[in-house]
Parts: sequence; C-alpha cells; structure tokens
Amino acid sequence: MSTQHTYRVIVRGTWEGLTDEARGRLLAEVEQHGLGAMQFSEEGSLTYDRVLKHFSFRYVVVSDAADGEEMAAALAEERAETALRKAGYGHGELRSTATDMDTMKINYKGRRGGPGAA
Repeated sequence: MSTQHTYRVIVRGTWEGLTDEARGRLLAEVEQHGLGAMQFSEEGSLTYDRVLKHFSFRYVVVSDAADGEEMAAALAEERAETALRKAGYGHGELRSTATDMDTMKINYKGRRGGPGAA
C-alpha cells in the first residue's frame, strides 16, 4: 500500500470562444466567483472577474506520494476540463501548480521565544 499525500493545485487558464449564452451565464454569476470564492476543495472552486479573460480553479487532490506533484496537477487539470466542458465554457490551454501539503515546511519564526511566548 502506498502513501497518500494531499496536494493543493491551482489550475489557470484563459476563456476562449465563449458563446453569448456562456458569457451571459458567467457575468450573471461573477459575484459568486470573485476573491471570496477562493478556497481549495475536492470539487474545485472557480474564480474569475468581470473582464472574462482569465480564470482559475483551486483543487485539493489526494494522490499517491510516489506519483508526485505532476500527477496531482494532471488530475486537477482533468477535473477542470470536465467542469468547463459540462458548463459549455470555451478555454485555452490549462496550466497548473501543485503544492504537496504533507511535505510543506511551516515557518514558526516569530512564534517561539518572542514577546508573550509561553
């Protein structure tokens, strides 16, 4: 049995070839997909602005550690493509960045031994 790691993946892209109907739906929902919507989840959260040029998805992907960040990024891009296709939203090439949360180091500088430390 291999070890599972949790990855946070940001998938970025640009809108391309949006139909008038798709553009209208995106604009009608723009307030729900702004900065306040930025959160990582398995389902992914879509963020974009009124300009309708760029978008991003934020995903949590649990994957075999041996497969690494590249596999987590590929899985997230696949999820994003599926979501965009189902919604009928045209897009350009997707690119992503993944962070392995299980190997991420936390900087406690300033918390230890500082004023008010126990």
